[in-house]
Amino acid sequence: MRIFVFALLFCFSTSLAGAQPVPDLGPEAAPPSAEDFNPLTEDLPEEGGKVAVGEGDPDEEQDKLDELFADLAEAEDPKAAARIARNIQIMWMESGSATVDVLMSRAGKAIQAEDHALALDLLDVVVILKPSFAEGWNRRATVHYMREEFGKSLVDIERTLALEPRHWGALSGLAIIQRRLGFEGDALETFRRALEVNPGLENAVKAIEDLEKDAEGEPT
Repeated sequence: MRIFVFALLFCFSTSLAGAQPVPDLGPEAAPPSAEDFNPLTEDLPEEGGKVAVGEGDPDEEQDKLDELFADLAEAEDPKAAARIARNIQIMWMESGSATVDVLMSRAGKAIQAEDHALALDLLDVVVILKPSFAEGWNRRATVHYMREEFGKSLVDIERTLALEPRHWGALSGLAIIQRRLGFEGDALETFRRALEVNPGLENAVKAIEDLEKDAEGEPT
C-alpha cells in the first residue's frame, strides 16, 4: 500500500507540473460536503464539556464490529443494511478518549462552518493524541480532499486503511483520487473493494458501471 500511494503522489506532482486540468468526474466523485459531517456532532453528545463514550473491552468491541461487517455483507434489505452501516460508523467514532472525541466533535462543527483550517488544526491534534484511531486519519483525509490537497489526503487514507482495511469511506476516497489521476483500472478495483465491504454504496455502483464501460470502450 505504501509504495502504491507514493507512486500516486509522484504521478500527481508530475501532473501538476504539466498543468494538466483535473477532469470533471460527475457527482459520484465530488468532494464531501459539510452536510456529510452532521452525524459527527449528533452521535457523540457533549455533556458538561465532555463526550459520553463507551468503556467496553477492546476485544469485545472488535468482535462486535466483525459481526456487524458480516451482517452488512449478508443484508438483503436496504433499510437494514443502512442501519448496520450506521452502527459501524458510530463504533468507528468511539475513540476511547474523551479528549479526542471532543476534538472530533469540534472539528465536525468547524467543517460545517466551512472553517477547514480550524478543522485541520483540531484533527492534527487528534492523530497525535490517538494515532491508532482510524477515524481521526479518515476525517483529516476528507478535509484535505475538500481543500483539494490530494497528496496529503492520500497519505492519511493510507494510514486509515492500515488501521481499518474495511473502511469503505477511505476506500472510496482512494478510488476517487485514483480516478482523478488517470488510474482507471486501479480505481475500478478499489471501488469494487469498497462495494464488497458495503454493498449499499450507490456511488460506488455508479462509478463501477462508468469505469467498466470506459474499459470496454463504450460511451458513459
